[in-house]
Amino acid sequence: MTSEMPRLRPYTDADLPRLSRTFAGWIAEAGRCGYDHVGEVPHRIYENLRGHRPAGELVQLWESGDEIVGLAVNLRFGAAFDVFCAPALRGTAAEVEMLRTAYQTTARRMTADRTAEPYVLTDVFDRDTTRIRLLTELGFTRFRTWDDVTSRDLADPVAAPVPPDGFVLRAARLADAAELAQARNSAFDTDWTGEGYRSAVMTRPGYSPEREIVAEAPDGRIAAFAVYWLDEQNRAGHFEPVGTHRDFHRRGLARAVLRHAMRRMREAGMTTVTVNHDAANLPAHRLYASLGFRREYQTYGFRRPRPAPPTT
Repeated sequence: MTSEMPRLRPYTDADLPRLSRTFAGWIAEAGRCGYDHVGEVPHRIYENLRGHRPAGELVQLWESGDEIVGLAVNLRFGAAFDVFCAPALRGTAAEVEMLRTAYQTTARRMTADRTAEPYVLTDVFDRDTTRIRLLTELGFTRFRTWDDVTSRDLADPVAAPVPPDGFVLRAARLADAAELAQARNSAFDTDWTGEGYRSAVMTRPGYSPEREIVAEAPDGRIAAFAVYWLDEQNRAGHFEPVGTHRDFHRRGLARAVLRHAMRRMREAGMTTVTVNHDAANLPAHRLYASLGFRREYQTYGFRRPRPAPPTT
C-alpha cells in the first residue's frame, strides 16, 4: 500500500466478491470492532438503499494500487452514511478524507431529495476510539446509543426448532418475492413490492434464497424470516434482517427460524454467529438473549448539521 491518497471511484456489482474478501481480511487482521460482518455489505448496499438509484451513485470505493482500502455507503435511511477503512489507514488523512467525502455526498443527496432531516448521521462502535476522535474533529457529536452488537458461540447447543402446528420452516424461493415483500412491510413498515424485492435484493450479488429461512403459515403467507450470511475466512455467521409479520407475533416463529438457521451455520463450519439490534428494542433483546446471544459492543449515533441548501 502506497502513501499516496487512495483513488475514489463508484462501486459496481462486479466489485462485491472482492469487497467481501477484503472485509473478511480486515476483520481477520484487526478484529470486529469498527467493521461489520461481510454479510452487512450486500445488505446495506442493496436492501437498505432500496434500489432507488444505481448503487454506484451512492456507494463509493477507495483503492490503492490493486487493493480496496475504503468503502462508503451513503444515504442509508435517507440521512446516514457508513465508512469502512483498511486497518493500515485508520486514523490517517485518508480516513479523514473518506469521512468528509461521505458526509458531503450524503448531504448533497439529501438536498437533492428535499429531505427535511437537518443532520447527517453515522454510527461508530463504542470502543472505536480512533473513529470517535475523527468524527469529533470533523464536527460530529454523539446523540444516541444505536445498536447492541451481540454474538453467540455455535459450540454451545442449539435446540431443535419447533414451529407451531401447521407452520413449515424452509429456505426461501424466488417465487416467494411477493410474500417476502409483504412480510418485510409488516415487520418494518416499509413499502416493498414483490417485483421490487426480487429485483433489488433477491437477484443481486451476495444474496441466496437458500440463506433466507422462512416460516410459512398454513395459508401460505410468510410469517417470519431471517437471512443469514457466512464469513468463511473467520468462520462467523450473521443474521440480517430478522422479522415477523405482525399477524403472527408471539408464536415463537422468529425463535424457530433462528434456530433452524444456526444449525445450518454449524453444518457450514461456522463457529460463532452475530446479530445487531436497536439497543432500545427490548423484545429483540429478550429474544436474542434467550437464544444465548450476549452483547459484545454497542454502537453510538453521531450527527453533524448538514449545510444549508443554496438560496435561489
